[in-house]
Amino acid sequence: MTTPSATPLRRVALVTLGCARNEVDSEELAGRLEADGWELVEDAADADAVVVNTCGFVEQAKKDSVDALLEAADLKETGRPQAVVAVGCLAERYGDQLADSLSEADAVLGFDDYADIGERLRRIVAGEQHVPHAPRDRRLLLPISPVERSESGVALPGHAQVDEPDLPEGVAPASGPRVVRRRLGSGPSAPLKLASGCDRRCAFCAIPSFRGSFVSRRPSDVIDEARWLATQGVRELVLVSENSTSYGKDLGDLRLLETLLPELAAIEGIDWVRVSYLQPAETRPTLLQAIAKTPGVVPYFDLSFQHSSPTVLRRMRRFGGTESFLELLSSARALLPEAGARSNVIVGFPGETEEDVEELERFLVAARLDAVGVFGYSDEDGTEAATYDGKLDDEVVRARVERMTALVEELTSQRAEDRIGQTVQVLVEAIGDDGVEGRSAHQAPEVDGLTFLVDGVVPASSLSVGDLVTATVTASEGVDLVAAVTAVVPR
Repeated sequence: MTTPSATPLRRVALVTLGCARNEVDSEELAGRLEADGWELVEDAADADAVVVNTCGFVEQAKKDSVDALLEAADLKETGRPQAVVAVGCLAERYGDQLADSLSEADAVLGFDDYADIGERLRRIVAGEQHVPHAPRDRRLLLPISPVERSESGVALPGHAQVDEPDLPEGVAPASGPRVVRRRLGSGPSAPLKLASGCDRRCAFCAIPSFRGSFVSRRPSDVIDEARWLATQGVRELVLVSENSTSYGKDLGDLRLLETLLPELAAIEGIDWVRVSYLQPAETRPTLLQAIAKTPGVVPYFDLSFQHSSPTVLRRMRRFGGTESFLELLSSARALLPEAGARSNVIVGFPGETEEDVEELERFLVAARLDAVGVFGYSDEDGTEAATYDGKLDDEVVRARVERMTALVEELTSQRAEDRIGQTVQVLVEAIGDDGVEGRSAHQAPEVDGLTFLVDGVVPASSLSVGDLVTATVTASEGVDLVAAVTAVVPR
């Protein structure tokens, strides 16, 4: 960790795009910057430097990231900002290419720059030219053998630890080697990173090339950070990674997640633990049991199906199909009949036929998922699928996205309607002019809809953000629920 400079205090704003993993990375950067003497501000117009944590997953995410950089750059014309800096997946993935094509950004920093982010920003604000990195496949930086990766010294965003005893209060846990993190929000839910990278080679996905191979965090680090999050008012931990079912394989124990879940759920102040990003081909019966039987772990299965036609899945370099996926869901629901289940699907993959689309529709009808993200295929730089023949016309892909989206909206609305009359637990997240908003246990942050709370045995007006309540579902609208409050769960 860089020693705080004696130069005048600088102000920095962080803008985060993309997934929950990026949120963790931004909070690591915030912790590093604050420990290095920077003042964090919410409004980019009030900052000397604006750091945009970009997403580089799909074309729309890339466009959103570029737009955010341009918007921040516009502030330099009339406001305080002196520098706009790109970090995150888009910056790591394209490096000097992004810097050459986007002159509005004053610098493009890669993951290897994170450890010295404070000093990097000071120099950039002072007018020094930063030499951006040349893009490289980060999988090549780590040993092929998973068990040899933890001591490699490769930069892993969201894994940062320091041994210094004098970090500012609120930046990290209070004892031992400490995770560097400063919360940028104040809600009752927070993502907690289990691992980084991925060893799978899905033909459509570029993430492993810029996030690297799979590396688990040590259980003690995860638990220490979870305890610290509990002291910051967090009641729900959302465990995130590129593939949570692989957790522990590089630490010599593929079932490590099953033993970690009870320890996280037992932390004082933590009421919910949610597991995200499960790979169906790796989802073990013992993991289903751990999610179902561990008090405090919510009844929720985030399963990355992507398609259900065996033919398409093989071309994607994935495994399974309609029947095996339905069996997996059946096993989960035999343990937790009212569990939530969500997934994403890709339509328009090269070579996808009408029969493949019909097979996917058959699966979705039978699966009764609570939420489904529908994406149209597009070529991603450096992926195997970008070299495939059998590409479909853009019009065909758009038509299939619209067709599948319409089906998904109908099916998930029906699934929500089926919950009318059920008793649910709800975590209160916002109170405003439109009433009290929260999420039921089967609804993950941002992606699975909301539950709107109304008067029941307990008046909704008596609730506060962060309250956990039980409620009876009285109505639904799309994937959203309306529920009458019956009791408040003690903190």
